[in-house]
Amino acid sequence: MMKILLLLGFVAVALAEVARFDGEKVFRLKPVIDDHVLLIKELANSMEVDFWSPESADLVTIDIDVDLHVPAAHTDVVYTILQQSGMETGVLIEDLQAQMEEQLDNRTPDPRTHSYTKYNSWDKIQAWISSISSSNPDLISRQVIGNTYEGRPMNVLKIGKKSSSTKPSIFLDCGIHAREWISTAFCQWFVKEALSTYGSDSEMTSLLNQMDVYVLPVFNIDGYDFTHKSNRMWRKTRSRMSSTSCIGADPNRNWNAGWCTAGASSNPCSDTFCGSSPESEIEVKNVADFIRRNKSSIKAYLTIHSYSQLLLFPYSYTFQLAEHHSELMTVAEGASEALRSLHGTQYTSGPGAATIYPAAGGSDDWAYDLGVKYSYTFELRDTGRYGFLLPESQIKPTCEETMLAVKYITSHVQKNLY
Repeated sequence: MMKILLLLGFVAVALAEVARFDGEKVFRLKPVIDDHVLLIKELANSMEVDFWSPESADLVTIDIDVDLHVPAAHTDVVYTILQQSGMETGVLIEDLQAQMEEQLDNRTPDPRTHSYTKYNSWDKIQAWISSISSSNPDLISRQVIGNTYEGRPMNVLKIGKKSSSTKPSIFLDCGIHAREWISTAFCQWFVKEALSTYGSDSEMTSLLNQMDVYVLPVFNIDGYDFTHKSNRMWRKTRSRMSSTSCIGADPNRNWNAGWCTAGASSNPCSDTFCGSSPESEIEVKNVADFIRRNKSSIKAYLTIHSYSQLLLFPYSYTFQLAEHHSELMTVAEGASEALRSLHGTQYTSGPGAATIYPAAGGSDDWAYDLGVKYSYTFELRDTGRYGFLLPESQIKPTCEETMLAVKYITSHVQKNLY
């Protein structure tokens, strides 16, 4: 029966029209007084708007930039209200649909090769996972750690020189939020670089000789597939509950780390819905189970998001400083400096709650509390000009600089093991 329902669900998605965003705008608001904050929250309550940054109305405070995606039907009235309020207001994206179309460079990829400078569909990524693991058996293997809600296999790639004993390892995941395509592009880039530079790059060679890197190329596969086929702006999983018609939960609010407190919503229709219970989302449970099983070997947890150019570490669910705060900050600042050395991109480092805003139920806090000391969240390019719609032309420079930061962190972890 479940298979039939899932099949019907796939058919319904296939028949549904792809969402369009003609004339929709992304505003940047700068609230500086409490009345401005109240106005933004009232707007969110009175119409359907999409918070790009911060991730919900509840997280809006004075003196932070608020990036707000507004439907075309409401843009004129919203702009008038904002102008009358005296709040500083700018337009980041004039026409969201046009920006989406400009994001893709329209080159026809070579069907014989996997492109690392394009935003690949899930089907292409799945084929790449199979191909790259079978063609590099000495350095890479794969295992399915479970299936998604809609039945797609979650493949983890294990990269490292084969060893008869268990090596220390690092876990790297991308695409926990469906619309953050640059994140997913990075995991593919990382695998490519690891394989192509092993033997020539001393740092990568040493890493893969002494450690393994587990890579989950796409965490939220159902959501990611949905962004390609139906709604580019989708963020959550695609799970369903009988008690609501709203779909999905935020997989980065679903971990058992201060679950469903600050910065998370108990409303199933919210983009920051924490789920019905910790690990209610099967994708989260699959990853959590895998990390728990390999807890003794996993020494670092890296999760890749976008956007804002941040390198964050625990905690996000509390303002309390982590036990290893000083070392985590020193490593983050060193990684940010390494990243900046290539293209001059500026990153801000710090604990999540104090650096941006409180957000409970995140994977990095959970991993840290489990005992994985080096737990970091990357928020990749940019700072709002493109938001989630970073052009394909920026995939290469973004991934190149992020590699330097990741290698800096992994090198520090490695040195502290030997």
